[in-house]
Amino acid sequence: MRAQSLTLAAAGAALLAPTTISDVAPLPDAVHERAGNAGPPGSAGSAGGVRAADLLAAVRGCVPVSHGRYRTDDGAPADIPVCGKRGAVFWKADLDIDCDGRRGPYCNESTDPLFADATAFQQSDGNQLDAATLPYVVVPAASHIWDHEEHGVRSGTVAAVIHGDRVQYAVVGDLGPEGLIGEASYATARGLGIRPDPQGGGAASGVTYIFFEGSGVSPIENARAAVAEGERLAREFIRRNKAPSGRPSHTFR
Repeated sequence: MRAQSLTLAAAGAALLAPTTISDVAPLPDAVHERAGNAGPPGSAGSAGGVRAADLLAAVRGCVPVSHGRYRTDDGAPADIPVCGKRGAVFWKADLDIDCDGRRGPYCNESTDPLFADATAFQQSDGNQLDAATLPYVVVPAASHIWDHEEHGVRSGTVAAVIHGDRVQYAVVGDLGPEGLIGEASYATARGLGIRPDPQGGGAASGVTYIFFEGSGVSPIENARAAVAEGERLAREFIRRNKAPSGRPSHTFR
């Protein structure tokens, strides 16, 4: 079960009776515009874009940069490290649905019992992020385990999220509990072909999150810029992290 985000306590959201989501929010044109963010099932990433397989090959090795490990859910084993490669940090976990932020037909107290009407970071106009339309990723709040800001990960940092043969570019848009990892917005899940229902959707495993250190999109809500910058950074990351043979130099443990 998804844990409450840091913003829930501050927002004081009440728990209401859940309802069934009979439809899913359409993604904006900026997200669909570049293949690889929401290509049809079975596509190998994108037409002319970075392939999921190439990004996964570049993060096959793991040199931990965290001082401990995270849980995917309350009660689960603490076995997820934050790993580092040249130019990025990454982890491999599940994907729980974050529906926090702007209230709408797909994200509200009825569709999500853990809904909070605020995110850790806001749009350039001061409004909350819209989880239903903006692909964003949640990172754990800074703690003794790992401090994201020390690795150039902050509001608007560009991330590549991979599930199966799909790549979804997103931005860092919210902070989660200190000990939990593996959460992204409704729109991120939708773009990856994952059921985005915050109550029964998400992915139990098999999701890779790559954060490009020192990157950023401004304004944070510019999904088009996140896609363009994500493609560029992904290509550079793959180039940097290939062994001379063209294969990764480490094996993930």
